[in-house]
Formats: sequence, structure tokens, C-alpha cells
Amino acid sequence: MTDRNPEAPPEVLFSAVLKPYRSLSPRGFALLLMFVAATCFAGGLLFWSQGYWPITAFFGLDILAVQFAFRMNYRSGRAMEIVEITPDTLTVRRIAPDGKQQDFAFNPYWARFEVDRHPEWGVTRMALTSHGRQLSIGTFLGPDDRDSFAKAFQDALARARAMPEHG
Repeated sequence: MTDRNPEAPPEVLFSAVLKPYRSLSPRGFALLLMFVAATCFAGGLLFWSQGYWPITAFFGLDILAVQFAFRMNYRSGRAMEIVEITPDTLTVRRIAPDGKQQDFAFNPYWARFEVDRHPEWGVTRMALTSHGRQLSIGTFLGPDDRDSFAKAFQDALARARAMPEHG
């Protein structure tokens, strides 16, 4: 039996960075905003030419509303969860869009990984539970990403439990 060097960092058995999926790239956003602006300008010009000039201002508000909605969407996309399993610890670090961090630690031998599945939609919820505490993880992931993460995480948790305890 070999003893691990106490000063060496623990062996990482599993590590994943979970980020919300954003289907529209910044370039795609710019193109979409140009299309919305051109459409609103054409509509505003049409109303202006017919003498309904006050309506033109509402087309400008439409552009601002679309831009604001997408900016908020991209801001929320900066959130992430970092999940790591070592022989001794299962950690989840949540990073909010504003940069605030929360760390959660579990013992991999006691932590249960709960997965709710729907026959048509796949994995609908994932959570870690231990000693009366429950932590939902990957809530912002799409169904395919939740499914692949759940499989990989369950395998890694089983490997961690199969290792000799390093108390």
C-alpha cells in the first residue's frame, strides 16, 4: 500500500465545467440586431410617410427592447458550475453571472446523485443529496447535456466510491 504525499494536491477523478448554452454567437446577435433595426426603420418610414409619425418612436423602442433582452440573456450566460470529484471530496462551485461564488462540499461516499427522467424529454432534474442537504445541479443545461453529464458523473462517483478510503 502506497501512502499519498499529504502536500500533493488530491487526484481529480472527475472535473466538469457546466455553462448555459447560448445558440446565438455575438456575430449572430449583431446580424439579428441589424435585421431588426432595418425592419423597424422600414416600418417607421412607412408610417412616417403616411403621416403617423408618432408611431415611429415605438419602432425605436422595439430595437432597444430586443437589445436589452439579448444583453440580459448573454449576462445570465456567464453563470457556471464547476463540479469536481477527488477520492475524498465532491465539490460544486457555483459562479453567478455577477462573479459571486458559492462552494458546496460533499463526501463522495455519502452523497447520492438523484436523477429524474421523463420518457420523452430525458433527464429533467439532477441533484446531490447528503445528510438532509440537497443541491440541484445543471439546472440550466439542455436535455442532451444533462443526460451526458449524468452518465459521466454517475460513473465517476462510482469510481470514487470504489477507491480505498483516504480518511
